[in-house]
Amino acid sequence: MRTVVQTISWIACAATLLPSLLFLTGDMDLDRVKLWMVFATVVWFAVTSLWMGRKQGRFAPAGNQT
Repeated sequence: MRTVVQTISWIACAATLLPSLLFLTGDMDLDRVKLWMVFATVVWFAVTSLWMGRKQGRFAPAGNQT
């Protein structure tokens, strides 16, 4: 599960960079670039929060339980 979520996260991260490069080459218009970048950013934030900063095999890191 963690590997799948990490892969989606990396794809979303790349999807935030690719539209700007396509805009620079003239292959994509600005409105479409904005749409793709907003969508990819939302996906990246949603998916990355599921795995980043957490240990392998745990849903949440163990905290101090007093």
